[in-house]
Amino acid sequence: MADTSLQGKKIAFLVAPEGIEQAELTGPWQAVQEAGGRPVLLSTQAGTVQAFDHLDKADTFDVDVVVSDASVSEYDALVLPGGVANPDALRTDREAVAFVGQFAASTKPVAAICHAPWTLIEADAVRGRRMTSWPSLATDLRNAGAEWVDEEVVVDVSGPGPLITSRNPDDIPAFNAALLEHVGA
Repeated sequence: MADTSLQGKKIAFLVAPEGIEQAELTGPWQAVQEAGGRPVLLSTQAGTVQAFDHLDKADTFDVDVVVSDASVSEYDALVLPGGVANPDALRTDREAVAFVGQFAASTKPVAAICHAPWTLIEADAVRGRRMTSWPSLATDLRNAGAEWVDEEVVVDVSGPGPLITSRNPDDIPAFNAALLEHVGA
């Protein structure tokens, strides 16, 4: 029997115009679709976004909604894929940071993988939260008030909504399982 735990759920995937780690976009995207959910690609600009496989260009993806036109109320969860350049660009975009901050202040799940917590830091959404990331972000997260741990997936439920974090593409299966569990709840 097919998993329909996300039937009727709309999940925002927020990315910059380039620098997205492709596996960290497509892995969770596919998991959402397979569970009956509707993934929606948000970015800071209309058109297409350029994903990467580490440092090599990979596929492009069509943007569904420009983040400045998006409202947190329209979505059931937010996924922030990583890649070094992607969250670094997002954290310099006022509207992207505002959207992430509003989502983090809601009771809805936020899931961030690899370098994506940089955008959460910029939105002041990590203080007092237990989380993981790519190891190079550990000091940044601690300086922003988070408790950083080196674990495959961390689900912190101490804030308004669940915060789901993972370290890298190897953690995608655990990341996806936690995402589906908390969005489908």
